[in-house]
Amino acid sequence: MSDNDEALLARCSAIAVSSWSDALDELGIAGVMTGIAKRSGAGQMCGFALTARQVPGPFGAFDKADFAVGRLVAATGPGKVLVVDVGGAPISTLGGLASLACTQRNATGVVIDGACRDVDEIRETGLWLASRHVAPTTGKRRLQLQPLGGTIMAGGIKVEEGDLVVGDDTGIVVVPRSTLPAALEAAERIVAVDAEVERRVRAGSSFAEAAAASGYLPEQ
Repeated sequence: MSDNDEALLARCSAIAVSSWSDALDELGIAGVMTGIAKRSGAGQMCGFALTARQVPGPFGAFDKADFAVGRLVAATGPGKVLVVDVGGAPISTLGGLASLACTQRNATGVVIDGACRDVDEIRETGLWLASRHVAPTTGKRRLQLQPLGGTIMAGGIKVEEGDLVVGDDTGIVVVPRSTLPAALEAAERIVAVDAEVERRVRAGSSFAEAAAASGYLPEQ
């Protein structure tokens, strides 16, 4: 990751998901994932998307080698968020051992539009991970990994390699890389307005007064 990307992520990671959502609204961009919940990890996760797709099938549809979870783990690293499109199938892409291996690579986070398993073990690793399902059903002989990269769907949102992915306890957003400068400018402005509302409320203003004075909401 370049120094510019590290500096960019430092700015982006200071902004909560809700503020990113508001910024995307201003730009008319749909970027909030739905149906995917955080299962493990603390605080906020922020990084650039590493995209992958696994084709699901009934048990025995694929060879064990097609699962290729080792390739997924090997692709993770600092500043990267592994986003896996399994089409929402309740089949596990990642378990405790693979999650441990991800943390050994200092992975920033994992988002799966499918399932994970061994949640207790995953939580022990500290890996930031979100998924649509938690299921014991193994992906071995049920999932076939496609070539990494390209455009996928996760949580109802299109995700491309290099898009910004931010997650916290509120949810997960995807900011297209091409619109990141405009979205970051809008998000930082929103954060500044929120901070001014908070300052005024703590100083004794009513919420309505503080919101109107700061431009957060029209006068009520």
